[in-house]
Amino acid sequence: MIRESALTLAVTVEALPLAKPFRIAGHVFTQSDVVVVTLSDGTSTGRGEASGVYYLHENAPAMVAAIERVRPAIEAGVTRTALRDLLPHGGARNALDCALWELEARRSGKPVWELAGLEPPRPLLTTFTLGADDPEIMAEGARGFARAQALKLKLTGDLDLDIARVHAVRAARPECWIGVDANQGFSIEELNPLVEALVAADVRLLEQPLPRGRESDLDGFSCPIPVAADESALSLADIPGLVGRFDVVNIKLDKCGGLTEGLEMAHAARQLGLQVMVGNMVGSSLAMAPAFILGQLCDIVDLDGPIFLAEDRVPAIDYSNGLAWCDEAIWGRAALYAMPA
Repeated sequence: MIRESALTLAVTVEALPLAKPFRIAGHVFTQSDVVVVTLSDGTSTGRGEASGVYYLHENAPAMVAAIERVRPAIEAGVTRTALRDLLPHGGARNALDCALWELEARRSGKPVWELAGLEPPRPLLTTFTLGADDPEIMAEGARGFARAQALKLKLTGDLDLDIARVHAVRAARPECWIGVDANQGFSIEELNPLVEALVAADVRLLEQPLPRGRESDLDGFSCPIPVAADESALSLADIPGLVGRFDVVNIKLDKCGGLTEGLEMAHAARQLGLQVMVGNMVGSSLAMAPAFILGQLCDIVDLDGPIFLAEDRVPAIDYSNGLAWCDEAIWGRAALYAMPA
């Protein structure tokens, strides 16, 4: 782990416009405001990007304020372990944690995956997300992702319309793996008719159907489709409570506060018999790169955030034939190898 030494901290806010509005249950997004942290020891630098958790009312000004409150401790020198005592899980800690990982990689000359004790990374099959819209528009969007092998559909909690959305996309892409993200839009009473329709459409994942705080409503609910916890799994402390209610945990670095806790969550979930998924808030390739490292441990990968931006960073994550590849040139250190064939 990175040694403690004096650091210089720089914090900026960047507005990343979306290519078009993106709709989920209860929200429409037109841009992603991200916080970018840079840490320097005078020789090496490390960077991290965070979007924050919108449903926890975490935005760029709040993240900047949280970081500024701990600036003296950060600049005095901090480890990733100590950082977890300074800040709660969330976007502010994520940006700092990822910057510390990159700084350690550049100081040590070792890639982040090696520092994390992982095997050399491989391209990952990723889902491509369709925002909630009219069924015909979503079907057209599904056809537009011609090379995608996996699609994730955003639902809004309007049962009849959501079922029509699912069937329209399935008709457009009969060969694709399809999952749906309900974004807390349903009640337990609505789940049986929803699940019946999802089974008929060969949907393979139901993500966060109920609001956070209603997890106990799933006690005794039998679902033939794996159910994933997203908003119900913010941090490592939430993992034990998922057992018996969920089958999959969706880990997002903005939620849990960085790659350090994300890796711990993945290992803890595995030990408890849960499958692991990595997701993202909409951000640039700089935000996807640490999540790509976590994705090496995951059963399901959702790292398509940059495709919604009007313009991504350079270099950028590569999407080819439904796979995502994040070269070390994006984050970690200078690229030393090319994408495997």
